[in-house]
Formats: sequence, structure tokens, C-alpha cells
Amino acid sequence: QVHLVESGGGLVQAGGSLRLSCAASGSIISPNVMGWFRQLPGNQRELVATRTRAGITNYVNSAKGRFTISRDNAKNTVYLQMNSLKAEDTGVYLCYSNDLGQTYWGQGTQVTVSS
Repeated sequence: QVHLVESGGGLVQAGGSLRLSCAASGSIISPNVMGWFRQLPGNQRELVATRTRAGITNYVNSAKGRFTISRDNAKNTVYLQMNSLKAEDTGVYLCYSNDLGQTYWGQGTQVTVSS
């Protein structure tokens, strides 16, 4: 079992920045993949960014050049630095981890970008 706790969401004006953090604890030490998804209507989730323990990253096209995902493997923590935020980035951001096929989700943190 892995417990994911997010922090760092909030309200920001368009063009501003936010940094999300997600700390993992539990039975799996340093999951292979950690990252962020955004909740969409209809219970769908959109990948925003992921990073493997080895440092391989993956971003949704809309995040490239604006968002940076990083990890501190020693702290089992993943970060998402979001710059040049746009109104369309608004949503609930969910922390994600996957290791050996086991997927876990955080409760989510709200990001609201005002235009």
C-alpha cells in the first residue's frame, strides 16, 4: 500500500506559477513511476507529467516548455513546477504512482488559474 499526499495547489493569476508536491509513504519505497494527472469531467484523467525513478520524463503537449517534473528519490517526493499558467490549466491535480503494475492515487489538490 502506498499513501500519496499532495500539497501546493491554490489560486493564481494567468501567467503566474505554482509548485505542487507529492510525498509517498508506505510499503513501496520509491515507486518506479510518479507523476501528476488532471481530473477531467466524466471521471476521466489526463496525464500531465510523469517521471521514472531513473529520470525519464513524459509530458502532455500542453505542459511542455511550461511545466517541469522533478523527484527527490531519497524523500520519495515528486514535484511539479508550473510556470506561465493558463486558465485552461485549472483543475484538480492528482498525484500518481506506479510500481510493478500497482497504481495508487492521491486525493488531489485544486489548481485555479484566473484570467
